[in-house]
Amino acid sequence: MRKPNPFKGLKLDAEEREIERGIEAGEWKPVKLLKKEMRRYQAYARYTLEKSKNINLRLTHGDLLRIKTKAIAEGIPYQTLIGSILHKYAVQ
Repeated sequence: MRKPNPFKGLKLDAEEREIERGIEAGEWKPVKLLKKEMRRYQAYARYTLEKSKNINLRLTHGDLLRIKTKAIAEGIPYQTLIGSILHKYAVQ
């Protein structure tokens, strides 16, 4: 006996409809090395949830403006961008 589709009649919002359209059009691809990617994003989550310490850091006015510009382009706060840059350097 076939199980009924639990998603039948589900109302999707505009964003969900766009995602569904993209999947049906073949625009979405399965993630290669899924377990590796999952571990990578889990590490990002752990880093995000870690308690942080405040520090004082002096930057030139020009460097700070360039960092703020890049942060705006990335859609993140500039302090988050600075922390990310330092973290990437620290774990290399």
